[in-house]
Formats: sequence, structure tokens, C-alpha cells
Amino acid sequence: MKKRWSNVLILSIIAGLLAACSSNGGSNSSTAGSTQSPPSNTGKEQSAGEGKSEVVNFTIPVLPDDLEAFQTVYKEFEKEYPNIKIEFITFPAGQFYYEKLRIQLSGGVEYDLFGGVLDSLVDTGIIEPLDELIKTNNMDVSGFGEMFEGMKINGKSYGLPYRKSNWMLYYNKDLFDQANVPYPDEDMTWDEFRATAKQLTSGSGQDKIYGAYLHQWAQTWYMPAVQGGTTIIDKDMEPFRDALQFRLDLEKDGSIMKWSEQITTGAHYNAAFQKGNVAMNLMGDWHVAQLRQAEAEGKISFDWDIAPLPHPEGVESNTTLELPVALMINKNSKHKEEAFKVVEFMTGSKGAEIFAKQGYLTGFTNDAVREAYSGDGTLKPEHINYFNDAKAVPEYPMLPGVKNIIVNGIFKQEGELVFVGEQTPEEAVAKIAERVAKEWGGIYADQFSIDK
Repeated sequence: MKKRWSNVLILSIIAGLLAACSSNGGSNSSTAGSTQSPPSNTGKEQSAGEGKSEVVNFTIPVLPDDLEAFQTVYKEFEKEYPNIKIEFITFPAGQFYYEKLRIQLSGGVEYDLFGGVLDSLVDTGIIEPLDELIKTNNMDVSGFGEMFEGMKINGKSYGLPYRKSNWMLYYNKDLFDQANVPYPDEDMTWDEFRATAKQLTSGSGQDKIYGAYLHQWAQTWYMPAVQGGTTIIDKDMEPFRDALQFRLDLEKDGSIMKWSEQITTGAHYNAAFQKGNVAMNLMGDWHVAQLRQAEAEGKISFDWDIAPLPHPEGVESNTTLELPVALMINKNSKHKEEAFKVVEFMTGSKGAEIFAKQGYLTGFTNDAVREAYSGDGTLKPEHINYFNDAKAVPEYPMLPGVKNIIVNGIFKQEGELVFVGEQTPEEAVAKIAERVAKEWGGIYADQFSIDK
């Protein structure tokens, strides 16, 4: 039975890790008038004149890719809350965003709210639990589904998701047509994916057609294990051994580019798929915008669509990996009620519908939001509703250090040693289990309540 967003599960895993430990001995800010310097008036009230509400000013850091979307949503927010003035800013893309934000927060910069992936910030100790604010404001959280409970840490909500990332299978319809191979359906297993990739592979050298492309990220090889209910902090690593072997099998078939070749040639999933010689590409929802832009610029001419990720035998079809991105409130804010009004609007049904119209998969969903995301059918992909209908499992547990230490560190490093032939999948998962227990569990496990 699949494990979903489950805090109890995660806490049990941490307890196991503790036992294992003991036994084993982008771009600059683009907002008009915005700056990367600490704000001088964040959260401070200004007189708005007699008989008028006091004005509250917020400067809110958000991820670079989300800056313009927040500005668009704010135009509607301001109509409802004219006394709350917001300037959205951002920092350089990638991990530098979190590094810059953490430095500023630890230095006492008074950001009342900030956006990002919860696990990258929750260990700062500066995030306000939202449970009482949710309760006193009677916020409808039903649209967040299982994600709402799954994002809780020690039973508390430290952020609400304004968007999420899901994975899908993107495919080049022209290559399928040329090979006389049926398009992927919504119930493709991983074994069927492998067989289809072999059918679509042909040629050699510069003219080679690859049946599929798996990017260098660890998520692209470990996703079958996670779809089946295993998390990357489980003690049982056997599903990850099988997942590593599956990538090796695809390389042996010649149907995907070898990891070593990807590294030496600087291959990238977006350029590789746009080139037109890759039939199937496993990637997140952001790839839709990349392909739409490429089409608008005349960079691709082939027809394309999406299908659900392949799934392991016995796992429900259209089971995808999911990663929420949240808005959080500073526990030192002097304007938590006003800050929560921002969170409630931006992450709730009103904001979600506006984000969805801009092509964002939102944390909160209902019929209106799903319709806004699907659009009027004039834009590709034809089957965009697969995103709306997906059954999600967490890409990784929403706990501090998991992304940086485990995903981008341990899984990445040990997987790469397998792909260059320096260790077997069996050796890799044994090292992964040991390193997760020591390098992550040894640092973070004592920060959480443990169910024993």
C-alpha cells in the first residue's frame, strides 16, 4: 500500500535512523524600485490619515521564477486589502536564494514573510506556526488535500503552499509516428517504458534517436522507488537498488544517453528534447512553459504531448512525485494578522486561481483552479489535465537538510559512482543507508518528536 504525505511515517523513519546510528557506532530583483538590500520599513505602519486604516508595508522575498506571478496576484490582493502594501523582491537563482535569505534572516533583517521550499528554511527557528492563525481566520484548507497534513512538522503547519511541482512524461509525437509506435498511455509501467524506449531507439552518432532521456538529477533514477511508497530516509533501501539497476539497464539497451556522456558533453534535458532526437523525456511541470516558449520562438517544429509517469507494477496509474513551495511568516513579525492575510489570499482559492491562469500548478485546488490551469485548449500539451488528475507522493520528506544533504549529496554522489562503474547498486544502497543515518539523522533527528 502506498505511503502518502504522512508525518507519522516520517517520524517513525527518524526513530529508525536514530537506532541505526547507535548500532553502527538566477537573476537580481526585477521589481520596480526593489532591492536586494535589507528593507528599511518592512512591516512598519504609516499613518494613512484620519478615519483610514493604518498602512502596513511588507517586503517579501520570493523565488526568482515566481516574482512576476506574485506581482500579478498582488494586483488583485491590493483591491481587497488596500492598507497592505507589498514589494516583492528576489535574489540570485538556485541555492543562492536560500543562502542569501538565511544570512539576512539570521542577521535580523525584518522580513515578515518569505517564500520557498519549507525544508530549506524551517531549521532557522524563525518560522511562525500557522495553526492558530488558520483556526482564528477560519481558513478553508480542504483544497490542499493530503499535502496540508504532510507538510506539518511535529504536528504544526509552518507554511502553506502556493504552488507545487509534479513530474510527467513528455514525448515527441513525430518520432512515435515515424517508428509506428503507439503513444504512451496513462497506464504505462516502467517495464513497458523500457520496451518502448528500445523500439524508438535507432541510428548512431550525431544521427542517433534516443528512446528516452533521464536527466542527471537523482530524482530521475529514484522516482520508481518513491512511487512505490519508499522514502529516501527509509531504512529499507532495496527499492532504490532496483531503481539504480533500471537506469543501468536503460543505458545498456542504448536507449538513453549514458550518465558519463551527459556530464562530458554538458547535456541538458531541455536542449536535448528540443533538438528533436529524444522520444520521451521525464521532467517536471515547468517543462511545459519551456516548450511553449521554444515553440513561440520557432525553435521546435515537432508535435509533442504529455502522459503520466510510468509506474511500478501494482502502483496506481498517474502516480507522480510532488514538491510544494510555500509562503512562511517570520515569528518576530509585529504584523502577523496582516501577514496571514497575505498567506491566506496568495495560497488559498483566490490566489490559486490567478496563479493557475499563469501556468502554475497550485497547492490549493478546486474545480475553478483546475479549469484555470487547463486553459481553453489552444495551447499544448493536449493532455494537460493529467497534471490536474495526478496522484501525488512526496518527492522527498519535507524536513530540514533532506534536499541538501540527502538528495543533492548522498543520493547524487553514490548514484554517480554506480553510473561510472565504481560500485554496484547493492554497494551503493548500503552506503546510502549508512550515510543517511549518520550525516542526516545524526544532525536533525533530535529536532523532532519521535513516535516510539
